[in-house]
Order: sequence, then C-alpha cells, then structure tokens
Amino acid sequence: MARLLSNDEALKRILAEVRALPAEDVSLGEARGRFLAEDAAAQVDLPPFASSAMDGFAVRSADTPGTLPIVFRIAAGRPAERGLGRGEAMGIATGGVVPEGADAVIPIEYVVDHDNSVEIPAAVAEGANIRPRGGDIRSGEEVARVGVRLSAAQIGGLAAAGLARVAAAARPRASVLITGTELRAPGEPLGPGEVYEANGQMLAAQLASAGATVQVLPTVADDEDAHRRALERALEADVLVTSGGVSVGPHDLVRRIEAELGVREVFWGVAVKPGKPLTFGVRDKTLVFGLPGNPVSSLVSFELFVRPAVLALQGAAEPGPRFDTGTLAKPVRRDADRDQFLRGNRQVGEGLPLLAPLSGQESHMIARAAGADVLVHIPRGKGDQVAGSDVRFLPLG
Repeated sequence: MARLLSNDEALKRILAEVRALPAEDVSLGEARGRFLAEDAAAQVDLPPFASSAMDGFAVRSADTPGTLPIVFRIAAGRPAERGLGRGEAMGIATGGVVPEGADAVIPIEYVVDHDNSVEIPAAVAEGANIRPRGGDIRSGEEVARVGVRLSAAQIGGLAAAGLARVAAAARPRASVLITGTELRAPGEPLGPGEVYEANGQMLAAQLASAGATVQVLPTVADDEDAHRRALERALEADVLVTSGGVSVGPHDLVRRIEAELGVREVFWGVAVKPGKPLTFGVRDKTLVFGLPGNPVSSLVSFELFVRPAVLALQGAAEPGPRFDTGTLAKPVRRDADRDQFLRGNRQVGEGLPLLAPLSGQESHMIARAAGADVLVHIPRGKGDQVAGSDVRFLPLG
C-alpha cells in the first residue's frame, strides 16, 4: 500500500474533485433541507406596515395620561378607516396596522376600558409597543445567503419576506452497493458462516440525512461478472458508495473492476482507525467511494469523507466535517501511525462537554456503536492521551 494520507489530506483531495450540482427552482414546501444556490432577498418590507406588538390602544403619546374616547377598534387585517385625531384612542389587536397619527400603543392590561372611552393612568413613551415598518428587514435585503441549508427558521423567514420559490441545488443521486457472499438480509435465516447485512441501510440513512436521494442496489456476491454488472449500473449516479471488497484479499474485486470501467482512483488508504482501506475515485462527474466492509469502518468513513462531499455537491458553504472541542473522560492509548476516531458519549455540564469512549472499539462492533453520540478524535502518537485533555469530537446523528 502507498503512503497513507492523513484524514485532512484525503478530504482535501476529495473536495478538489467535487463540482456543485446545477440549481433548481423549487417551492418553499419542497425546500426544507435543500441548499440555496442563490442569495434570497426580501420582496417586501417586514413588517410591511407599522404594526402593534400588543393588544391594546393606539394613542398619541402627548395625550397621555388621560381619558380618551375610543373612535375605532382595529383588528388584524382590517386597518382603520381614518387616521387618529388629537385626544382620541383606537382599540388595536396584535399585528394590527397602527393608524396614521398614533405614535404609541398601550397594552390593554394597563388601562381601564369603559366601552366608549379608555382611562390611561400614566404617560406612554413615544414608539412604545409599535413594530416599525421594515424593522425586521427591508425589501431587497438578504434573508438567506447562497450555501445555507434551509431549516424551518429560514423557510419561515423566506415566506414572511414574500418568497414563494427559491433556487436550490439539485439533490445528489446516490447508489449504495454492498459486496460479500456471506451477507444476508435482516430477517432471513442465517446459514453457516453468514451474517446479516447492516451497511446498506446504515449508509442509505446517512446519505439521506446529507440530502441525497438514495438507491440501495441488491447485495453482490464475490463474483466478477456480478460485480461488473452491478457497478456499471451504480456508476450512473452522482455518488457511488460501495462497502467491502476494497482491501487486498482474493475476493476484493471492487477496485480492479472499477478501474476497468473507467474509474480514476485518486487515492487508496488513509491513516485513520477505523477505515484504513478507504478508496476514492472519479468517473466523469461521478464520485466513487469504496468503504471498508466492517460496519463501524463504514460509519466512520462516511462521516469523515462522504458526508462532506455530498454536502459540497449541493453547494454547502461549510461542508465540514464540523468538529467541536471536549474533555476526555479517561485515558486512551494512542496509535503511533493512525488517528483514531472512537465511538463515545458526551455529557454536557459546566465548561466543555465530557467525552467518554465506549468499551469495545473494534471495527465490527456496530451494535455497541449504536449507543454512541460522538466520534472522539485521538491524534496519532506515542503513549496515552491523558484524561482531562482537550480533544476534538464529531457529533453523530
């Protein structure tokens, strides 16, 4: 095997091959989780008029304190038929249009309402409880910028600012292909030497959470013709993720057959534990990831390398991975040659989160990994990473 790349070097080479997918015009109802392909600007001032922040009475501050006649009651969506004269008050609902001439709103609980008049016991400050026109945003100002992933908050802001549609990056089409004669679908009876296939559904879930549309192909036995047929089909996607068959054993066929099908291998092997035999290549515009067959290796490799590439395809401003900093709860033996990414749990309290690696870190122990909510990064080196030291971690889920 050639020199192993560091995880940072490998990610840099991957992202250098990514070309963002074209934009699509989508409705806001279809936009959740999509990445903006263009800056989105407000179509109106927000609020589009001076509005009341309270249920109460619109008044001229100079007329307070005092007892004022109520000349109109303003509901939301039903502006007053005229402006507010001197010495008058108008009842107003939250969100109602503040009438011309009024410069304050006094909440209903601060006054005495006598049906046709209102008694205001104290002076009201000018501007009190009025939301000014454009106080949130002005027409033409940016609501959300290119590269942001649209959450509920952004969609609410875009809708309020008058946008019904936005330009969003297309969702990447992803194929998942799992190899191995020994694999059976969950629920089927197991024969001698067989195990349940877990990586396909796990990788499909990870890809979907990254914004891709996913096709999981049938599991492929360790047969050259079967590999070739499956890979030819899978390479039609924007992203191909395989699991298994990327090491150097006699049944590891993926890399050789991909090369025969025109895949240019960018690298093979990373100085990461688990996940050393990761391979990455490109055919035309298709990104091709070959992940190790051990489930935890696939899990970790996806988060470190595949997820950022899928996000970058969608024009993400910061494709990641986005590490946070925590404190190691117990000492960990470092690996001299490879960075480790340990499955662990985070306890949040005062200061930095406390990170506790799980017992059982072998790359086949996916059931134990199911209890983890972080990957704890232990840099390569000699001796122990001591308890209490600061380490980086990547949230899971």
